[in-house]
Amino acid sequence: MIAFVMTLLSDIPLGEVATRALLYAWLMAVAPMMLIVGFNLFLGRTPQRVLRVSLSERLLAAGDMLQRPDSANRARIHSLLKEGQTEHQQRALFVRIFHLRPAAEAAELDNAVINSYRLLLAVSALPTSIENNDENNNENNNENNDENNNIVEAERLAFSAYCAATAQAIAAGNPIPAAEFSQEESTGSDMREIRDCLIALTHPVNMKDPTAPKATFFAADAVTNPVHQRFALKTTIAAFICYLTYTALDWQDIHTAMITCYVAALGTTGETIHKLILRIIGCLIGAAMGVLAIIFIIPHLNDVGELMALVFAGILLAAWVSSGNERIAYAGVQIGLAFLLTVLQGFGPSIDMGVALDRVLGILLGNLVVYVTFTLLWPVAIVDSVRQRISRALVGLTNLAALPPDARASALREATEVEAELASAQEELVLIPFEPAQLRPAHEERARLKAILTEMSVLCPVLFLPTEKKHGDVRRLRHLSVDSDAVSPSPEAKQPDGESARSHLSTIELTIQRHINRLEKLLRTG
Repeated sequence: MIAFVMTLLSDIPLGEVATRALLYAWLMAVAPMMLIVGFNLFLGRTPQRVLRVSLSERLLAAGDMLQRPDSANRARIHSLLKEGQTEHQQRALFVRIFHLRPAAEAAELDNAVINSYRLLLAVSALPTSIENNDENNNENNNENNDENNNIVEAERLAFSAYCAATAQAIAAGNPIPAAEFSQEESTGSDMREIRDCLIALTHPVNMKDPTAPKATFFAADAVTNPVHQRFALKTTIAAFICYLTYTALDWQDIHTAMITCYVAALGTTGETIHKLILRIIGCLIGAAMGVLAIIFIIPHLNDVGELMALVFAGILLAAWVSSGNERIAYAGVQIGLAFLLTVLQGFGPSIDMGVALDRVLGILLGNLVVYVTFTLLWPVAIVDSVRQRISRALVGLTNLAALPPDARASALREATEVEAELASAQEELVLIPFEPAQLRPAHEERARLKAILTEMSVLCPVLFLPTEKKHGDVRRLRHLSVDSDAVSPSPEAKQPDGESARSHLSTIELTIQRHINRLEKLLRTG
């Protein structure tokens, strides 16, 4: 918007006109913001209500996983883990700083955000029933196994019942019920961690990590990484081409082309093309709605109320699409924008379709210029971004494995960051079909990267458990994380020596080694 305003300065005859225009521009920007604030203040969903619903969903999912640790419930847990903590922590922050609820309740919600995510990680590490049976068959004392299984089953049912009761209390806005669990040692570190998480819901523990790096406004490699400079240069070139085009043609009504360059540009080529497609589809749908309204509806309008009803109907459809899945949400924004640009051309309804079509053509021109620029100048493949995220996730897994069992705050931070990297990488893989053919990886490579992400997503919760990890496992993870290319072939790692070595390992240690072995194999096959 700043760049577009700068292009208008040469057309302003007097400085006073520019000053007045700037003041009206501020009014134009602030007025709808204040309208949205007022609307949400009286009719919107409050942050604490949205937060309570999401916390209740977490606890219900954890309770179902404890009761039935099957693949369906595990997939539900992984889906909630992929959501991360950012939005939940922001809502808890809003509740606290705006004093939307009493201080004690705000602190309770903040604590529930931390420990509910911690609980999801812990229950995600639970083995499935099949894994339990396989591991129990390898043990020597079947009588002890049956006794341990009965104890674990009783603990799971008790924890599941408490999760259901707590979810109901949180959803209803009631205080969280106190956890009445035995402080005796549980049968495994996974069950101990689950018990500690549930107890911490009403008896908070300090989960502030003193070693956490401070958040910065810019990316850590904003100055050193040439990708950022190239991205800025590509976006500027695209905007400059659009500006020269509509200025040379003296066709100011297609100025939306330059705005499109800044709106649609994203980090990778696949992401940019995906957004361009959504922008084109939304633009065409919104413009079609607007043209149909101009032809069949606007000539019959008599007052401003009828015009408001027309705008409401069009924006309702756009808002419905915009509130959907993130992969299509931007199309809803574009539907609404194109519809408004077509229908509202001045201070009243108009049946002139010339300006409306020009604005739509400007959007399409901007899409074309961005596509050509981002596919020809330093194209960034999604697979490169995925590999970088895998590399960062491997570093996080190594740090997680090296932490002592009592460093729960640091472990939660590392696990949260790893889950965020894995979720972003998985979302990026979905966009590979939108890339040009020369940037797409082979189908086998895509399947291998997906398998690597799957193994890491299973390994992360297991490493999060408060157990002392084997030094050999930490070394193997560190070897993978320090490799210059996270998905390049790595040398053969030393494996545990036969059944004699495996017989002295716990279930968690066996699980860790199994997934590290798979990771090493997948990384070597690149």
